[in-house]
Amino acid sequence: MMAVMLLSASLFGQALKFIGDNGQIPGVSVPTLLSLTLQTLKIAGIGIGLALVIALPIGLWLGHIHRGSFVAINLGNVWRSLPSLAVLAIGVAFLGVGLSNVELALVVLAVPPVITNAYVAIDGVDRDIVDSARGMGLTEWQVLRHVELPLGVPLIFAGIRTAALFVVSTTTIASLTGFSGSLGDIINNEASYHLSGVLGAAIVIAALALAVEFTLAGVQRVLTPKGVKAAGGGDASAALVPVGAEA
Repeated sequence: MMAVMLLSASLFGQALKFIGDNGQIPGVSVPTLLSLTLQTLKIAGIGIGLALVIALPIGLWLGHIHRGSFVAINLGNVWRSLPSLAVLAIGVAFLGVGLSNVELALVVLAVPPVITNAYVAIDGVDRDIVDSARGMGLTEWQVLRHVELPLGVPLIFAGIRTAALFVVSTTTIASLTGFSGSLGDIINNEASYHLSGVLGAAIVIAALALAVEFTLAGVQRVLTPKGVKAAGGGDASAALVPVGAEA
């Protein structure tokens, strides 16, 4: 047991040294760890951005009209159950290998939690508050923008933060499609980077996911109205909605 612990400590130390050396291997010309990390963040950012453009408007509007719970929740859960590698394999037939295929898999992974939480956040706003806003002469767009959206920020961001964690931790599959330029290049190339390099890249991925999580948590706190914070709704990071929610 002591030998195993010493070996693990030694491997962890080598991984930290790999990170400190910026991923460089003596005698071998490889991209720096920093450049691969930034490229990984770029890939993840594109995937999350596309997912938000697709899922947020659908989830918000369906929640506003209190229709389409099947589409927003059940179909979303079915979509989320698709394995990323299976999506990659199917995407090869239509998009070929490369970044487009990777982004397709990441979008498929990110859309369900975003659309589901957006729907439930807006659908769950107190109907009396919404009716009062309409009684004051607000249009449907104004009700959604000025009343429902601010009150739904915690749940909406819960979905965005969950999607972001999924996407960042999955970007390593990029190297499986023939796209070079992400931390997956290291994780899937133990022969060149050795186990210490693979562990080092995994540590960087974990740190990157945490950094994205904390950043989005800060944005959520800024956007959450003070009244919602006072009511205890300022942090809904674990508020993934139940599958069987109804409209």
